[in-house]
Amino acid sequence: MIKYGLKCGEEHVFEAWFRNSEAFDRQAEAGEVLCPLCGRDDIAKVPMAPRIGKGKAADMAMARQLAVAAEAHRKLQEIRETVEKTCDYVGDRFAEEARRIHYGEREKTEIYGEATADEASALKEEGVSFSQIPWLPRPN
Repeated sequence: MIKYGLKCGEEHVFEAWFRNSEAFDRQAEAGEVLCPLCGRDDIAKVPMAPRIGKGKAADMAMARQLAVAAEAHRKLQEIRETVEKTCDYVGDRFAEEARRIHYGEREKTEIYGEATADEASALKEEGVSFSQIPWLPRPN
């Protein structure tokens, strides 16, 4: 196993483990190496200083955590794309429009937008059904 320091096109620096250098090259070329912060696949190696190992178990745990973070980020990006394609954007009128749908004053449609913490709390107290999704920035 080999650990590389990596950097994406957004200049996010992270580390990842690979079976060998050929495995990194193959995965990077196939777009399978993703930045855990932004999900970009334009990844390059960066110089690394030698390090004193904390142990193989700790290194493998860190590699698993980074892989899980990258997968979660990818899924959140997919959710964002689906929401934007299938729902109506209502901007900062989200709480108002969600109430109108809840009380039957507006046709029931899927909407998304922004709400303050106080507005979200009030919607929950009223029994208005909605979900909050962490909205990740888009990679350029």
